[in-house]
Amino acid sequence: MILFRLYLVLEWILMRLPRAARKGFFTFLGDAAYHLDPKHRRVIAQNVRFTLGDVSDAQLRRIGRYCYRNLMLSALQIMENRRNTRDDLALHVRFQNRSYVDDALAKGRKIVFISAHYGNWELGATALSALITPTHAVYKALSNPHFDRYLLESRSKLGMRMVEKHGAIKQMTRAIKNGESVSFLIDQNTSKREGIEVTFFGQKARQSAAPAYLARKYDALIIPLFIDTQNEEAYVITFETPLEVAHSDDAERDILETTQALSDLIERMIRREPKFWFWCHRRFKSEHPEIYRAS
Repeated sequence: MILFRLYLVLEWILMRLPRAARKGFFTFLGDAAYHLDPKHRRVIAQNVRFTLGDVSDAQLRRIGRYCYRNLMLSALQIMENRRNTRDDLALHVRFQNRSYVDDALAKGRKIVFISAHYGNWELGATALSALITPTHAVYKALSNPHFDRYLLESRSKLGMRMVEKHGAIKQMTRAIKNGESVSFLIDQNTSKREGIEVTFFGQKARQSAAPAYLARKYDALIIPLFIDTQNEEAYVITFETPLEVAHSDDAERDILETTQALSDLIERMIRREPKFWFWCHRRFKSEHPEIYRAS
């Protein structure tokens, strides 16, 4: 409780400063964390070398430093989203290929959005729900109830409806049956019980099949989206080509093929600009725990 109250005091101070000052404070925290957290620096290095191969030390440092910076900018976004309006978001975000979504909504199609922890994912998720269409999104509850309520308030203020991970499929099913859009971040490791095996960067990995399962069962369209930026002030959310899940006699194969296609798409985005991805997560620990043994 004391820690949370101190955080609220810090928020009160920061939100009265110009945004450039807030950004400078959070990027300072990111730089400090990069230098003070050797454990996750090792995880980043292990992930990068396992996926991208023999990168230079300079490239590894660039990816690692920006991973922390991006994490802090996403944390700043949580703070700012509690006060942002739809007009505030519209000043900083534009959409590319928006017609994919507008056409689907005009036709009454159910939509399953998917994305990754890539770029400022907090801004991307909030802008999608606030400026395009409300979505239901899965989250994992925080252990501290005060920070958990704070996070929920930030994410749900402008139309995003949060669904706790435990029992999420039942609630997401109810939402999509009611014609409401749902969204998933699917780039993190899952247990063998919760995910299926895909190939990711040429390696075995586990990934959630929930988007493909729901889209197939309820004839929904899967629309991937990713957010990036050139200057951390103006952001572009790009909707990728929608996917229709096949409806063959082999449902398991249909779901696997779609899940693999989504994995391939996320890989292509990361290869295009590696620094935007969340490298400090043990993405391969279910299938390749050996690469993290030195962590």
